[in-house]
Amino acid sequence: MNEPFRFKQFTVEQDRCAMKIGTDGVLLGAWTTLDHNPGSILDIGSGTGVIALQMAQRSTANSIDAIELDPDAFEQCTENFEASPWKDRLFCYHASVQEFTAEMDMKYDLIVSNPPFYNDEYKSNNPARDLARFTDTLPFDHLFLCAIQLLAWGGKFAVVVPKKEQENIVTIASKHSLHPNRVCEVRGTPDSEVKRVLMEFSREKFRSPILEKLIIENDRHNYTDSYLNLVKDFYLKM
Repeated sequence: MNEPFRFKQFTVEQDRCAMKIGTDGVLLGAWTTLDHNPGSILDIGSGTGVIALQMAQRSTANSIDAIELDPDAFEQCTENFEASPWKDRLFCYHASVQEFTAEMDMKYDLIVSNPPFYNDEYKSNNPARDLARFTDTLPFDHLFLCAIQLLAWGGKFAVVVPKKEQENIVTIASKHSLHPNRVCEVRGTPDSEVKRVLMEFSREKFRSPILEKLIIENDRHNYTDSYLNLVKDFYLKM
């Protein structure tokens, strides 16, 4: 898994990142709406920088910032940005989101995050991987508190979360005056359970958010049309 991951318009080095390229991040980067033409975008907990790079490919935003706490991942993210066609629009900050929020006056039209969401029972012997994966480094409550402070008026905040956390996330978001606008339930196959949910929030309260459903594969390596349409601009062999 330490090989560079080659997309159609950019390459991501990942040998120094605890969390490698995965379906969750790429799906979020492809699914997040750009209908409001964001001029500024922030990726919280960027890891390799893949979501920020997707945002750079998809959008005309002048400013695409990323925050990464792990020093190795921060360096790799910065190098991935520098090697991309959009290096003049991308910048990574080495900080926690709490530090970043306290020190920055910048407001963003769009914020995206593939946050850590495993609890103690899954802990490994790899501290960097645990840091990237576990909610104790970035509790959802902190994430939404920081997001509302960094979000421009009319801005949107998109995350990918486990299905089992969905109700909890909506409750936490509401406490911070953020409400779901779009929700996409993701299944691996037609018969599998929903494990992941893509969620988009804003200050605007909708009576009922748009509910979408996405199935990745009909069966092994036989991808659904809806999945292919979503990711075809990124993956080389699609």
